[in-house]
Amino acid sequence: MSGDMVTVRVNIDLSTNTLQTIVETLKRLVGPNQKGHFRVDTAEKTGEIISRFLSESDFEQYVENPENYSV
Repeated sequence: MSGDMVTVRVNIDLSTNTLQTIVETLKRLVGPNQKGHFRVDTAEKTGEIISRFLSESDFEQYVENPENYSV
């Protein structure tokens, strides 16, 4: 990864199955607190997962190709 990083808030489309998998996996990994509540910000974690995926998949190179744009 090159350059500085900025946080960009965007809306993305995910399948309900994908979101359900993220929530279930996080609940399993974090576990409930003493009151039985799950204390995890699933939206924040989803953003982290997507950011890591974009970084590992070389999104920077992808956006350099004009053919990947539909205008």
